[in-house]
Amino acid sequence: MQRPLPGEQAPITVNVGRWRAGLPPDAWPDNVPPSGDVWRRDVFAVADAYRAGSATTRQLLSAVLIWGYGPIGYGPWRAARSLGADPDGKRLAYALDEVSASVPDEDALRTAYRRFRDADHARLPWLGPGLFTKVLYFVSYRRGMGGVQPLILDRVVASQLPAEAGVGRRGGWSSEEWLAYLRWAAERAQISGVEADAVEMAVVHDR
Repeated sequence: MQRPLPGEQAPITVNVGRWRAGLPPDAWPDNVPPSGDVWRRDVFAVADAYRAGSATTRQLLSAVLIWGYGPIGYGPWRAARSLGADPDGKRLAYALDEVSASVPDEDALRTAYRRFRDADHARLPWLGPGLFTKVLYFVSYRRGMGGVQPLILDRVVASQLPAEAGVGRRGGWSSEEWLAYLRWAAERAQISGVEADAVEMAVVHDR
């Protein structure tokens, strides 16, 4: 069993049978626990396999969406539509090209964020910032490196962030809003001596 990350209070619990039935067989990731209790480390394991070439972009996206949607009833349906729009995984691979191989800097993160919104080359149905920042987080986060790290920005996070984080609460955030939030979280992490994603988790849990 994967251990929780610092700041992670509980796993996301899903109905594995329902998710497996709803997704294409080729997109099913290897690291989904049979119990349905999915921790962040389980998804990071799929992302590590993706970067190593032993998991596909479709398996990566499935793992993130299983964790991201969790027990929400429409999750498998929406995930299947996202996957169906990228049957060979090339759109997702293009979006992640700048951030998969090495430690991404702000320019690489900005490029990846903008590519996810590019309708001609990478955008997928039902994959807005609240979900594709989850993909960026799991693929691009480098634990122990410090500095600006990719973090999740969804409506829950945005609703709890202070004004100085630079993020509006309307949704549809720009790449510059996301980067402002990442810089703010990096500063808070340095002050507190924690990982940047522990700051994000504290925001979610109103700490």
